[in-house]
Amino acid sequence: MTAAPRIDWEAAADLVVIGGGVAGLTAARTASLRGLRVLILSKGGPTDTATQYAQGGIAVVAPHEDSVESHVRDTVEAGAGLCDEAAVRSIVEGGQAAVAALTDLGAVFDLARDGQISRTREGGHSTRRIIHAGGDATGAEVQRALNAAGLPVLFGAAALEVVTGRTGVQGVIAVSENGFGVVHAPAVLLATGGLGQLYALSTNPPGATADGIALALWAGATVADLEFVQFHPTVLYTPGGLGRRPLISEAVRGEGATLVDSEGNSVTAGVHPRGDLAPRDVVSRAIAARMRALGTDHVYLDARAIDQFPQRFPTITASCLAAGIDPHTDLIPVAPAAHYQCGGVVTDTHGRTAVPGLYAAGEVARTGLHGANRLASNSLLEGLVVGERAGVAAAAERLGEEAHVTDMSFHTIPRAARALVQQSMTSHASVVRDAAGLAEAAVRLRDGVSHCTASRLRAELTSASQRFANELSVVSDISARNGAPSGNDTADLNAAAAAQRITEFEDAALTLTAQVLLLAAAARTESRGSHTRSDHPAPDDHQCRSRTVRLGPEGHPVPAPDGLDLTTWTQNDIPNAS
Repeated sequence: MTAAPRIDWEAAADLVVIGGGVAGLTAARTASLRGLRVLILSKGGPTDTATQYAQGGIAVVAPHEDSVESHVRDTVEAGAGLCDEAAVRSIVEGGQAAVAALTDLGAVFDLARDGQISRTREGGHSTRRIIHAGGDATGAEVQRALNAAGLPVLFGAAALEVVTGRTGVQGVIAVSENGFGVVHAPAVLLATGGLGQLYALSTNPPGATADGIALALWAGATVADLEFVQFHPTVLYTPGGLGRRPLISEAVRGEGATLVDSEGNSVTAGVHPRGDLAPRDVVSRAIAARMRALGTDHVYLDARAIDQFPQRFPTITASCLAAGIDPHTDLIPVAPAAHYQCGGVVTDTHGRTAVPGLYAAGEVARTGLHGANRLASNSLLEGLVVGERAGVAAAAERLGEEAHVTDMSFHTIPRAARALVQQSMTSHASVVRDAAGLAEAAVRLRDGVSHCTASRLRAELTSASQRFANELSVVSDISARNGAPSGNDTADLNAAAAAQRITEFEDAALTLTAQVLLLAAAARTESRGSHTRSDHPAPDDHQCRSRTVRLGPEGHPVPAPDGLDLTTWTQNDIPNAS
């Protein structure tokens, strides 16, 4: 541990929500309606979330020619043996009520010609049960409706540590443009999204840096199934493109588009009975195999036969046109990219972790819904259902619990350069993996980690506020000499200093999460769901179980005992400084 930073601001709440997407905002609204004082911390702005970019829709049981049993069956089949069927059923059953609550907030979904909600079909689904908004802008409509609820959000603020005590959560230490702060609260919900920034190419926003995984581990919680990273099979390919890439929704294939290679041959013929609408792991592997066989870096999606493509898929059309591609006349070049983490912080279907007062919902959580491979459009469903339940649970279990952050020391934070993490993970822990590559990535991370020594971290943390003051003085002097106001310049400097602290934290979270993923992927010597081992190409029934990881006494990831027990936490489970 290191000396505490100077605290520049304080707040108190009954529930702190970390993240501003569908799960976090749903939980915050639910808790607020039950009388809790809620504060949301968001690293970015109102739309800097994975929810905003979700195209396909929400998977919810249709009123005709569908059933809960059918949706459960499709989900379990996609999950390749690792779904918790009771959790699947619980979340699927909650879907219709959750969507109704969303429409009550003002969300508007697309209608069919008969005036009923329009539904489409996506990969892995046996029927048309996906509802959508704005054609291919469902996430944006969900985000808009939830943002309109007017909940209290502190934008540009990142939680750096979840502080626990004898009775569980006590609050968080955070950083914003106002410096370091502390929020005293008996309940914290992690709704931080995914880990897409582990990879050079991703559909995730820049803030998807696995923050919640790291915060949970540092607080003493466990994670599971992180080896199962879903790669969306059809992301718009552009030569040399890096970072967040536009995805081409599975709904395009649901409407009749087909995958072909550079020679015009089907990519999925003979691979799976559902062909181009097979589960995502199947399609991603088929594309990766075809690219290796032909020595290419992409395949194509032929959507030229879809009537009124621009009206049905306006977002995708805009992305294609920006890249010089007209979907009406051109084949769309596509390739797999990191899209969704199927595992995460171990929770029940109400978002509870093993740490009293610590909840998780959305992509960051492992509820048992997704198993080894997420079924398309089950993510917004899970965020709505579990987000609401987590808000209810926090109100029932933590309201009135005394909480006060007294220990403001930080762990030392080992971190590697982000470019090194992304290159290592992209090269060796992507769609197809093997033992040698996983080992090489682990060694590269170990050698690349820059340990923040106690003295260095103390200097970084305790001097931040002094730097704010010094920068203010400098700007004031310059402004006085120039006769210009200094307020905007000061705010810019404070924001830049906060951004630097957040970047350092994100790099540490990515480094830790990469280490956990590599550990789990190396231990799983089989191919299952979205985890494919070229050196172990078949599933192994003896490994048909989730593997949990926690931090050992020295702060390094270690396998946890088999099982997903949420009742065994004690304060002694918090790892020491590494």
